[in-house]
Amino acid sequence: MAPYEDTTVQIEMFREKLRQAQNPQKSYCDNKHRLLEFKEGDHVFVRLSPITGIGRTLGVRKLSPRFIRQYQIMKKVRLVAYQLALPPQLSNLHDVFHVSQLRRYVPDESHVVISDGIEIRENLKTPIGLIEVLDRNEKRLRSKIIPMSKI
Repeated sequence: MAPYEDTTVQIEMFREKLRQAQNPQKSYCDNKHRLLEFKEGDHVFVRLSPITGIGRTLGVRKLSPRFIRQYQIMKKVRLVAYQLALPPQLSNLHDVFHVSQLRRYVPDESHVVISDGIEIRENLKTPIGLIEVLDRNEKRLRSKIIPMSKI
C-alpha cells in the first residue's frame, strides 16, 4: 500500500471513534433540549436579572419573584430574540430580549400579577440604603476572620 492510503484508513478510524463518542452526548442533549418559540401577539414574562437591567428594590432576593408581569411580543427578530411591547416607564431598557430571559404566560383568570416595588434606574443600579446597624460580630475560621453585621 502507498503511505497516504494507510493514513486515510487511520483518519477514517479516528472519525468513526469520534462519532461513537459524540452519539450518546447528542442523544442526551436532544432528549433534554426544548426549543422555545413564541408567536407574535403571545404574552410572556420577563426575567428579573442584572442582565436585563430590571431589579427589585425591596425584599429578600431569595423570596422575590424571578419574573415580572407579562408583556406582549411585537415581532420575532431572530431565532432566539423577540421584541416586546414595553410600557413607557421601561423606556430606558432595550426592547429585544433573548429567549432565555422569557417565560411563556398561560392565561388564567385567577392569576393576579403584582408588580409594585420594581424600579428601573438610568444607571441600572438599585439604591441600597442602611436603616440601622444593630450588631457587629466576627466569624473566625481557620485562616481568616469574616466581619458580620446585623442590619
